[in-house]
Amino acid sequence: MNITQQLDISTKVQKALKKNQAVVALESTIISHGMPYPQNLETALAVEDIVREEGVEPATIAILDGRIKIGLSRQELEQFAQNKSQVKVSRRDLPVVISQKLSGGTTVAATMICAQLAGITVFVTGGIGGVHRENEKTMDISADLTELAQTNVAVVCAGIKSILDIPRTLEYLETQGVPVIGYKTTEFPAFYTPSSGSLVQTRFDTPEEIAHCMKIKWGLGLTGGLVIGNPVPKEDAMDEALINKAITEALNKARKKKIEGKDVTPFLLENISRLTHGDSLKSNIALICNNARLGAKIAVAYQVQS
Repeated sequence: MNITQQLDISTKVQKALKKNQAVVALESTIISHGMPYPQNLETALAVEDIVREEGVEPATIAILDGRIKIGLSRQELEQFAQNKSQVKVSRRDLPVVISQKLSGGTTVAATMICAQLAGITVFVTGGIGGVHRENEKTMDISADLTELAQTNVAVVCAGIKSILDIPRTLEYLETQGVPVIGYKTTEFPAFYTPSSGSLVQTRFDTPEEIAHCMKIKWGLGLTGGLVIGNPVPKEDAMDEALINKAITEALNKARKKKIEGKDVTPFLLENISRLTHGDSLKSNIALICNNARLGAKIAVAYQVQS
């Protein structure tokens, strides 16, 4: 079977790709599992608009009725945002969800796979998955990290979610040979806050520098993606003490309820939003919009250099 037969690429995305115009991939778990309705729909539409403002075509990726959709229509986005029975789809889930004709939101790992199938090299998300806290007991390490080692897509993010173990995640990425770049920062961002205390591999101050690094990496035949850490704007960042307190409380609640696997992150994000009276959700929305702007600029720079 030719897997491209499972792809439905929107007309707008197809036209952009054929004309060698810049396209940015966008994930859909932030819609299905990351935010409540209607904020999820409003954010998805706002992010697409930001990408278009930079002269780039957005391609929100999801699985609908067993089909890989590269670029959702307004109607599809609205239906997707209101559907509460979506599956959370990572690498291992793709064959099952597609074969059973289910619908689901694609994680970072699954979105990277689908983006590469469609020929898209830049992907914007909120934060990537990572090594979970107490992973020595749970062995819980996100499939996003192994995907970054084998799929040629650059991922623009606000770091990893601060509910995770940031130093161990960076060590894992180093072992996998994944470049970790800080955009205008020497510190790896911590999602809700601009800094984590952990250093990035290198700092670049322009989208053109990042695009050139992407071109060199893949030109050398070095398989895998790149992580571009783009700090949340200071005016939208959370107070570090406040967010860490909320994270600790949410983690303790997850342990008591024995929440495990792919259910952990949505559970924690929902509880952190409640504990911060919605401030963490506002920060989340602001950082994904900020990432969309940078991702679009990188995509344009990469297209110019290719």
